[in-house]
Amino acid sequence: MPDIELWQLSAADLAEKIARKDISSREAVQSSVERMLDKNPSVNAVVNDLSDTALQQAAQLDDIMATSGPVGPLHGVPVTIKENIDQTGEPTPNGVVAFKDAVAPADSPFVANLKQAGAVVIGRTNTPEFSFRGTTDNPLHGRTFNPWNDWASAGGSSGGAAAAVMSGFGAIAHGNDIGGSLRFPATCTGAATVKPGLGRTPAFNPSQTSERGLLAQLMSVQGVICREVRDVRLGMQSAIAYQPQDPWQVPVPWAGSAVNGPIKVGFSAETYGFDMDPAVAEALSTAKTCLLDAGYQVEDIQTPNMFEIGRDGMRSLFGETKALLQPAMREYGSAEFNAYFDHCFEIAPPYEGDELLAAMGKRSHYVREWTVLLQDYPLVLTPFLLAPTYAHGRDYEGRAGVEEIMLKAFYSFAMNFLGLPAGNIPANYNDGLPIGVQIIGRRFREDMILDACEAIEERVGIMAHRLFARG
Repeated sequence: MPDIELWQLSAADLAEKIARKDISSREAVQSSVERMLDKNPSVNAVVNDLSDTALQQAAQLDDIMATSGPVGPLHGVPVTIKENIDQTGEPTPNGVVAFKDAVAPADSPFVANLKQAGAVVIGRTNTPEFSFRGTTDNPLHGRTFNPWNDWASAGGSSGGAAAAVMSGFGAIAHGNDIGGSLRFPATCTGAATVKPGLGRTPAFNPSQTSERGLLAQLMSVQGVICREVRDVRLGMQSAIAYQPQDPWQVPVPWAGSAVNGPIKVGFSAETYGFDMDPAVAEALSTAKTCLLDAGYQVEDIQTPNMFEIGRDGMRSLFGETKALLQPAMREYGSAEFNAYFDHCFEIAPPYEGDELLAAMGKRSHYVREWTVLLQDYPLVLTPFLLAPTYAHGRDYEGRAGVEEIMLKAFYSFAMNFLGLPAGNIPANYNDGLPIGVQIIGRRFREDMILDACEAIEERVGIMAHRLFARG
């Protein structure tokens, strides 16, 4: 592809070209910056432009390259950071107007890891208020648009990250996920991601004044969203460097031991009484066929009750949210956001008191069910959402909108409650929008999940190529 622009290249290709000195870090960063300055006004994915600093850092990396070679595997690769984690000298508003001047005193461990690997941050991306919606919009920065379709949501809460990377604003986008905030945007925009398992990537905000609730600590993880699976792998290998600020992080090598014989993949399309859109069913069938063609052994199985796990997880997290965050949300959140949360509490009434303690205890039962299942089936293919990408403001359309996005996303929420890794990869293209499926894996086996995602990607195609062909 001789006419391809540098901003279209994968992170892996950029890093390789820079390491070979075929291109400079400044050229790579300049291309992404120019693309961002041209297209971001219509997408509104990047809300804090760091291009001037990025170009200076790229020039410094070129000087280092000339004398001692690459500083790490991401030397000179342009990336974006979601604005809800700390980056030295930049605000961490979390989509809230009242926090717009909350400047970070130091980098979060995840940002530090990417920088240490040589990545160059060109901008910070949008997130909804308190990073707690399935779509990305807020009174501080406004709406992030889906690059495929103005009508559709870009997902949330890492919608800015997904829209940025799919628009060519950097090859790797940082995001995070407490209920689906990496996988919702990946599904909505046709990107690739893996929600890491508990303990895989470090998390800590130096600006924080108190610790997060226990469930937030157990359920929330940092990760990356990319156009291609190999970039997710590359970004994750850099991001998992051990950082002692996070007491949950476990310094486990990226790649685990090989599985003897064909890898068994459990398959479930159970909907628990809800309707599944035919386009999602087709995506699941395609993904299954791709895995079979790649040599995986795919078998229909019955999983533990995912609706029950997902709803218990939601009710538990909402109970903690009500106790610890609701005062701030009421004071600083918009009226629309608080009305939305009232509906969330209606569809999944928060566990409180003894009920919350019991639900947190039952989490171990659910995890045990899944870890036993994963002994026989190291990977499990499931739906992610039961319908294609929803309209941008659907979750603000009363209780019915909240039910469509939150209640029916039990396959997503369950994985956070369990703390297990889960990847997302597009497996269908329907009515102008991609449709993603989910692959669940064993603890610390994100490598196996991404291998399976790549097998699907190789046969379905990289959705960004289709998007870029549109101009």
